[in-house]
Amino acid sequence: MYRPLFCLLLCLTGLPAQAGVYTYIDADGNRVFTDQPPSERAERIEMAPSNSMNGVEVSRPPVSLTLEEPKPPAYQLLRILIPEPDATIIDQAGNLIVTATSEPGLLPEHNFRLIMDGQPVGQPGRSPVFPLQNIDRGTHQLSVEILDAGGRIVERTPSQPVHIKRISLAQKRQANPCKKADYGVRPECPLKDKPAEPKDIPLVPFI
Repeated sequence: MYRPLFCLLLCLTGLPAQAGVYTYIDADGNRVFTDQPPSERAERIEMAPSNSMNGVEVSRPPVSLTLEEPKPPAYQLLRILIPEPDATIIDQAGNLIVTATSEPGLLPEHNFRLIMDGQPVGQPGRSPVFPLQNIDRGTHQLSVEILDAGGRIVERTPSQPVHIKRISLAQKRQANPCKKADYGVRPECPLKDKPAEPKDIPLVPFI
């Protein structure tokens, strides 16, 4: 008897909150539950509110699946024009001019910097020409960098060797002997080494 009654109560709890639930005793003495009161003698049953919750819509930012394309490098080319790789430079004073080029040209706020034997030479600047003086004889490694405004390396050439030979003045004079017009002009032909010119001997009349 109680099992049908319990099932009926479960069903009635599923009714909307606005619908009323009534109970009364019928003519046979049985308790009846209904949502339509048959007479004034039916009693209304207050139902506990349902614990169901309406779904809350949560707004989420759209997720973009588009992958950013990698930015192309700022420079397509950076190389040393002068000297050529593995060049031999013969200079008594050890002077050398290094020249670089880039494509495209140097961008605003970027600077060139020369690296020799792994160490920066001078200060970064806009000029791609680097005059060097008094370089020790022997083999040296050269490379050129491009730096941004923060001093970070943007591009760098591979290191390339250059061979410096410094000959003495005597060797230069031996390779290219000094002429009369060279004295005082060529470093290896100082005026003090200029040979004395022969003096004219006056002619004595023969008697």
